[in-house]
Amino acid sequence: MRRTTTLALAAAALLLAGCGSQSGGDDTGGGSGKVSPSASGTPSAGGCVPQAELTAADNGHILCLTKGGELRLTLDGTKDRPWKPVSASGPALEAINSGFVIQPGDASAAYRAKTAGTTKLTSSRPMCPEPTASGQVSCKGIQEWTVTVTVRQ
Repeated sequence: MRRTTTLALAAAALLLAGCGSQSGGDDTGGGSGKVSPSASGTPSAGGCVPQAELTAADNGHILCLTKGGELRLTLDGTKDRPWKPVSASGPALEAINSGFVIQPGDASAAYRAKTAGTTKLTSSRPMCPEPTASGQVSCKGIQEWTVTVTVRQ
């Protein structure tokens, strides 16, 4: 019994230590600075990556992709608090097939870095679900998500 308790306490301590080592915040986002997405490949001399995957936790970040690189993103929402489709403004990225969105409320997108420049990706969702019955309090808050992507040669 004593050995089991000791092992359980050690496992809990390791689990809690691992939780504190993440950066980027939760899905409410709001951080700033360069993003450290799940990137594949070695960053180039300019700090750009050939591939990246983004989530809601990357809100407010800046990402540098190499030309020809690919970016995929998934914003996990709910049926009551759905993400709007991701919008891209700027010439640097071109949309490619992102696959199917399985869960109601999720937003998914994929892009290829086509030319040097900058593109801003945005989406939003309600902070609270809509009231289901009359007389319930309504919340009109909006959670916004934005990532700036710079493409370099």
